[in-house]
Amino acid sequence: MNSDNVVKNLRALWRTDRIIAELRMRHMLVGLGLRAFAALIAAFGLLTLELAAYFALVQIWNAISAAAILGAVNFTIAAVLFVIAGRPPAGRELELANEIHGSAVEALQTEARGMQQQFAGMVHHPLNSALPLILLPLITIIVKSLRKTRAAAAAAATPEQG
Repeated sequence: MNSDNVVKNLRALWRTDRIIAELRMRHMLVGLGLRAFAALIAAFGLLTLELAAYFALVQIWNAISAAAILGAVNFTIAAVLFVIAGRPPAGRELELANEIHGSAVEALQTEARGMQQQFAGMVHHPLNSALPLILLPLITIIVKSLRKTRAAAAAAATPEQG
């Protein structure tokens, strides 16, 4: 359990979520632009072609058949443009961002499991977690006092010998 790892993984998760959202928004805007362009073509560009085709077809068939054929062609063109605009984004950036997002989530889950196990161990056996915190200062105090005692004994023994 390391808080630096948790922070690092949370930052990676936040950044990849932001990148994924930006890529999806960019894709939606491009799709919207294509749909608007398809609507513009359907409204204005095909109007003149329809008029010309209508006059050409009226000479071959009657007026009702010519209008029906032109309507079907317009729906077909609009459908093709909508299919092109609705394609899913195929980019390595989105794939990489999704992969980093997944690894950050996995790392956070691993850190959370470690924290949970440590907390559960501390709750079930409180002396196990408190013992190192108590023993280390006690050991250093005992070692320092023994050194002082030996130094004092050595200092006392040196003048007696001389």
